[in-house]
Order: sequence, then structure tokens, then C-alpha cells
Amino acid sequence: MKALIAMSGGVDSSVAGLLCQQQGWDCVGCTMLLRGEANATETCGTAQDVADARQVAERLQIPFHVFNFTSDFKAKVIDKFIRCYESGMTPNPCIDCNRYMKFDRLYDCACQLGCDVIVTGHYARIEQIGTNYYLKKAVDSSKDQSYFLYHLTAEQLARTRFPLGELTKTAVRTLAEQHGFVNAHKKESQDICFVPHGDYARVIEQYTGKQYPCGNFVDCHGKVLGQHRGIIHYTVGQRKGLNISADRRLYVGEICPADNTVCLCDRADLLRTQATVDEFHWINGVPSVSSFRCQVKIRYNQQEQPATVTVLSADRVVIQFDEPQRAVTPGQAAVLYQGEIVLGGGVIVKDATR
Repeated sequence: MKALIAMSGGVDSSVAGLLCQQQGWDCVGCTMLLRGEANATETCGTAQDVADARQVAERLQIPFHVFNFTSDFKAKVIDKFIRCYESGMTPNPCIDCNRYMKFDRLYDCACQLGCDVIVTGHYARIEQIGTNYYLKKAVDSSKDQSYFLYHLTAEQLARTRFPLGELTKTAVRTLAEQHGFVNAHKKESQDICFVPHGDYARVIEQYTGKQYPCGNFVDCHGKVLGQHRGIIHYTVGQRKGLNISADRRLYVGEICPADNTVCLCDRADLLRTQATVDEFHWINGVPSVSSFRCQVKIRYNQQEQPATVTVLSADRVVIQFDEPQRAVTPGQAAVLYQGEIVLGGGVIVKDATR
């Protein structure tokens, strides 16, 4: 059996390859070149990451390939990211990268190389029960990445391996050290790969060559409170960087591209009891019931919240939270869990219901 190891240049994917090799798989390493900027030294998918991955592949004595996905990455990830911000939403490009790059384009490459499975360094688990395959949370809850993988199908899960799902990050780094990997202590980036230092607006302006016009900050009654710097600078729930004088703390409550306004509100006004979710993907098929109980994440670093889900159609649901949730943000993903199992997820849309 032959496995294609998706090697990002980081320690996680390197150890995933090591473990797969130790399990007896015929391994082939590869790296996706996502960005070609010469100065992109602090983010993933760059030439330096390719070099690190190549060194690990040589250490493992496995073949190594580089797939240039720069044009696809721009079209399917970066351009979508920009469109979302221009529409007053806050996207999650890491989900799109997994969906379109790792588990779409890379699967095509695996087939061309005669590989049976793809192996990645994600902290998540796959379990086969009977003839069905299920996506599950990682054992290490602090590193669990199942939230980013809700788009996977049962068919893709059958052809994917996540060797790190049972491990902690400390254990992974120890294995890398023991085997002399050059990236054993490589720093983890906390930024989106093409947005160094978290400056989203600057990146959008650089890619588009556009200057986004200033507009009005308004309150919920439409009263003008001041001037904003352009809607791409803001996201729902934001407090810092507003640069506005007020007698209390104000937060971004809504972004309105149609009239180029940003609505500010009190913290209590950020609470919502429900969310409408579009583009919903069910990993193991649409439920046979129209309403059910589960747990929900509306952002990656959030603890799952109990809720009732109503299925409106195959790709659209409404989530009713047991407790009001702060800053339910259009463009972000809502992911449903039944215990450790990921049921699916989709994109939160604008919904005025509180």
C-alpha cells in the first residue's frame, strides 16, 4: 500500500510521515507550493518550507515531489478571502485551503502517483464503524483541528490518515528530535499563511491595488458616531482599533457594504440566540430527522456549545443555542458535533434574529 505524505515543512506533517513509514506504508513525500513571494519567510507554503520538507524526506529516504498550486491557491483561497471581506464578512481561509488544496488538488496528485491514501499532520481522528467512516476530534483537545475539516466526505475519510490524532504536541516534537528532523523545534505560525502579523487590510489592498473608502460609524438607530477607515478593517465583535471617542466601550455589531457603514453597539447587543448556516455539508449524509440536539462551535478556539439544530434543506440549517452566543460572525464556520464525532458544518450568514 502506498501513501502520499503531505509535508508542509512543519514538525507535525514530518512526524505523520515518520509514523506512516513505521507502520509499513510505501511512502512518497510532497509539498504544496502555495505562494512564491521571495520575502514570504514567516508563513507556510513558501520556498523555505519546501526546503525543510525536502530535508525531512531525505532523512526518511522517501521520494519527494513539489506541486505548484500557487494559481489555484490565489483563485480559490485568497480571492475568496478578499471577496468575503469586501462583502462585510469574516472568512476562514484555512478551511478553504484544506478543502480545495489538501483534499482536492492533492487527491488528484495522489491518484497520478498511484497512492492509496493521503497522510497529513492534522490533529484529528478517523474511525471506521461497519462500512462507514467518521471524523472525530483529536485526543489532545488543545490541538484538535477537526473544526477545519468538516468539509470532508466519508469517501475522502476512507482514503485519508491522521497519524497524530492520538498524540500530544509534546510527544510529536520528541519524536522529531529523536529522529533528527531539522524542523523539530520550528516555530508554529499563529497567522493566516498569506497574512503575516495579522494585517488583513494591508494584504487585501496589496492584492487588489484598491483603496477602500472611509465611511460612517453608526449606532443601531443610524446616528453617525464617527468615521471608519474602510469596511475591510473590521469584523463583528471587534473593539480595538475603532479610534472613536465614546462614553462607553463600543463593539462592531454589523458591517453594511451597501451603504459603507459600520454599526457599533454595546457588548450585550452582540449576543445572539440563533444562527442561520448555508452551504452546509453533512459528512455522513443529511439526518433523517428535521430537528435534533448536538454541540456547536462557531469559531475554532471555542468550547462546543449545546444547541438545537433545525434542518431547513440539505445545505441549510438554523441553530438555536441554549445560551446566547457572543459575536456570531457572518463568514465564519459553524461546525456540529455529536460527542467526539463531527456531523458537518457550513458558513454563518447574516441574520438579525437575537
